Amino acid sequence: MPLVVSRFVVSWLLVLAAGPAVGVTAQAVHGGSSSPPLVRPNVVWLSVEDMSPWLACYGDRTVATPNIDRLAAEGVRFSNAFATTPVCAPARSALITGCFATRIGTMQMRNNSPSKSAIAKNPDAYREIPGYEGLPPAFVRCFPELLRANGYYCTNASKKDYQFREPATVWDASGGKAHWRNRASGQPFFAVFNHGGTHESQAFPKARRRPRAIDPDKVPLPPFYPDTPAVRDAMARTYDNIAAMDVWVGKRLAELEEAGLLESTVVMFFSDHGVGLPRGKRSCYDTGTRVPLLVRLPGGRLAGTVEPRVVSFVDFGPAVLSLCGIEPDERLDGVPFLGPHARQGSGFAFCHADRFDAVYDRVRSVSDGRFRYVRNYLPELPYLIPNAYRENLPMTADLYALRERGAERPEQWQMAAKRRPREELYDSSSDPWEVVNLCDRPEHQERLASLRRTLDDWIAATGDLGFVLPETRLVREKIWPPDGKQPQTPGAKISRLDELIVLQCDDPGASIGYRRVGGKPRRRFMVYTKAFLPVAGADYEILTHRIGHRPTRVRHTVTDR
Repeated sequence: MPLVVSRFVVSWLLVLAAGPAVGVTAQAVHGGSSSPPLVRPNVVWLSVEDMSPWLACYGDRTVATPNIDRLAAEGVRFSNAFATTPVCAPARSALITGCFATRIGTMQMRNNSPSKSAIAKNPDAYREIPGYEGLPPAFVRCFPELLRANGYYCTNASKKDYQFREPATVWDASGGKAHWRNRASGQPFFAVFNHGGTHESQAFPKARRRPRAIDPDKVPLPPFYPDTPAVRDAMARTYDNIAAMDVWVGKRLAELEEAGLLESTVVMFFSDHGVGLPRGKRSCYDTGTRVPLLVRLPGGRLAGTVEPRVVSFVDFGPAVLSLCGIEPDERLDGVPFLGPHARQGSGFAFCHADRFDAVYDRVRSVSDGRFRYVRNYLPELPYLIPNAYRENLPMTADLYALRERGAERPEQWQMAAKRRPREELYDSSSDPWEVVNLCDRPEHQERLASLRRTLDDWIAATGDLGFVLPETRLVREKIWPPDGKQPQTPGAKISRLDELIVLQCDDPGASIGYRRVGGKPRRRFMVYTKAFLPVAGADYEILTHRIGHRPTRVRHTVTDR
């Protein structure tokens, strides 16, 4: 049985996780000044898509997952980890920035990439929806850029989908072939590997079937689903995909072991939100937002323990920075829960649901790990709003039919409802599927009032942009004022300091990068942190890019002074 560790003890012990017995030495450079050499770990993210904690280490033994079981046995299992939204792109914007999507204008699903399924069903679906990018405050950077500025080699294989075009300074390499193996000798690394085999689309009829891990006739069904062949097929394929994903995890761990790097690397395994089936993905319940999070620390530290503190996607980037010896900006929404800069968070996980493809929803939710409060701002909608992409799942038609004929048992009331209550309250400990609404129970009125206030305070503190509608108004007033046109990042100002080149930008929110022009393969942009010594007579390309604005590139030829 796993050891449950108190919040205080885990926070204290995790500070030791970045201790001198771990990692490799690299010179930290930031803001033009040198810091003492730090011994820092490598960090690997194993990110999977559309998956709830339906795993043996979380109590679900439907299919075998030996490699994930190993991670849990050798690491820390977080029992209260949450996505900030039950859909991928807004969640990824929170992961990469440490900011809530509702603060930076990335809460509407695919604000710059219309759904092909929605357009195929209705060519006019996006006629009133503009394309735009999110706009974080000027102090915000995509956190891998800060790692690169401090000597880390950063790779992403390969999904991005951040709701904005990331600056070219964020990754050393991003794509299907990006890998930590390509770093300089002895260079610490941060590497993201993304697995799409558990994605919602992988349960579509045309998707490749993985080896059968569970018989559809024996697969367990959540109580809110009808028992139909299509539902059983979707559930079984979901578990088949989880079993296949476990093999992928094993391969990633084997790569580190074979290179002799597993004991100098922090491995974080998580999913980008809950299960990709209806009432999971796009729903502000545990099935849509509670995610697995396993963290394997070098040297067997805290192996087999369970950490109950509430952590959220906005915390993941700050945690990686802290692990790597970098103190995150305290103005971020996220709080580091690992490494020497770890500190306690609020104890709450906040969640939002807004436009999904071309159809609007608006839900806000907060969980303390046990009790979840849900506020429905569009109570006139059913729970299962129309979604052309989701309708590729045959089971969706069975749920529409259930709504028309009415619930067959009490647990199906949400699926059968044509309207929603304005408020919902659930005890996810005694009611893990969250189907018993406690809002009217006298014994829960004090807790209900407290969670109401907590949610109101969060909405006010983040300046929730999901309420700025229509989106044309959002773009004109908040993202790209005053005319809704995307600004251009100012070009770099280039000067000389003796033999060194100095770069500046008038926009304090701009990332600055540079690279020498010529040669093959094409050189990546280096993150500018301080004046650098150029090659005489060489041409350089200088990049300035404020997230949400258009980037600017200028050429500069180095001449003798």
